[in-house]
Amino acid sequence: MQRQLLLLLIAISLFNCKNDTSNSQDNLSSEHLSELFALMQGSYNSEIQSQVDSTYYNISLHMYPIWKDKGNFLYVEQALNSKQDQPYRQRIYEVTQLNDSVYSSAIYTIEYDSLWIGKWKTPEAFDTLNLDKVTKKEGCEVLLKRLESNLYQGETGEKTCESTLYGASYATSEVEIMEDKIISWDRGFDDKGDHIWGAEKGGYIFIKLD
Repeated sequence: MQRQLLLLLIAISLFNCKNDTSNSQDNLSSEHLSELFALMQGSYNSEIQSQVDSTYYNISLHMYPIWKDKGNFLYVEQALNSKQDQPYRQRIYEVTQLNDSVYSSAIYTIEYDSLWIGKWKTPEAFDTLNLDKVTKKEGCEVLLKRLESNLYQGETGEKTCESTLYGASYATSEVEIMEDKIISWDRGFDDKGDHIWGAEKGGYIFIKLD
């Protein structure tokens, strides 16, 4: 009887330890998701890189949280720094956790996106934008891994992100996210794998301004 009681107590102890470890890992992963989401937020530009290498433009990048009651969403706007009222890219990113070490940044296009130019300054304006007015770009999500504190790195899948820009067949993105900057390398390729658009030497280096 005493032996059975002892075995039962050991089993209960091991179960509790397993639950405690699982809860601890879940909490840590949640903290890392919050860390990644916070790192991505802010205003950036590539001015320093453009001064060092004239083949790179000075690009502005704004990423600010919206729809705070729906999850981790960012409104993203990119433009030539000298023409910020004429952005060439407006997107919504959704940042989620896939498992204990991999995170996804999914991309959505916006219907009538010109109506939202400059709204990164007043992100609460997006409360009036319904989810049926945005479309997910399937296969274009960036899968990110946490390498260390405040450092995430990832890329899109191989040939999964369709793109017809300038006659391309697919696009790729390679991203590195740090506390003070984001390095982003977006490129388009034709169906033979030949480079069609995007920087040739490496990614754009966006320095965080705020």
